[in-house]
Amino acid sequence: MISTEIKDILALSASICTVLQFLAGVLVCKKYIKNGTTGDSSVLAFVTCFMSCSLWLRYGTLIRDFFVVCVNFFGMLLQICYIIIFTLYSLKRCTTLRQFAAALTFILIVYLYSGFQKDEALVTKQIGFLSCSLTILFFASPLVLLAHVIRAKNTESLPFPVIMASMVVSCQWFAYGCLIDDQFIQIPNFMGCVLSGFQLCLFLIYPNKQPDQAYFI
Repeated sequence: MISTEIKDILALSASICTVLQFLAGVLVCKKYIKNGTTGDSSVLAFVTCFMSCSLWLRYGTLIRDFFVVCVNFFGMLLQICYIIIFTLYSLKRCTTLRQFAAALTFILIVYLYSGFQKDEALVTKQIGFLSCSLTILFFASPLVLLAHVIRAKNTESLPFPVIMASMVVSCQWFAYGCLIDDQFIQIPNFMGCVLSGFQLCLFLIYPNKQPDQAYFI
């Protein structure tokens, strides 16, 4: 009973923190609306997050996990809203729509396949592997930026609040994955913990001369 209560409390806390992390996109879209354009920004971040949430949503339904389903359903809807706003203010609408259409087609194929596959254990492993792989790629994306930070010995380009939030969320979901003994949840979030921890260490190694500017981007 105690372990079940701890598991539910941890899952609820992780879900709330994840939702707050998803809502960071509101500030980005608010900037697009204020400027009247997306400028040189790319929609890939929103599209990738949409794909990730969609896959985790399907995985959550397969393992029948209420918290995984709810947080990723909300995240998927939110990313769709962000993509719509991005498209409205984008200078390259055709490219944006093509990227979203490609992602949507991929997700539909995965959903159709998982719906017609009779071996639920097999499809659960396959969807879990896809979800895990996409999340790992998402976590690995800042590595190019980290190389620049190390060369320049300056952390001004790193958003401290975003990294700290990622650290907290990754640790919570990793712990939850351990409690329910799910490697597909454990592995990507463990990597998220390691990568976020490494980025936080860089703030100690290369202290910023302008902390206010760096920590509140």
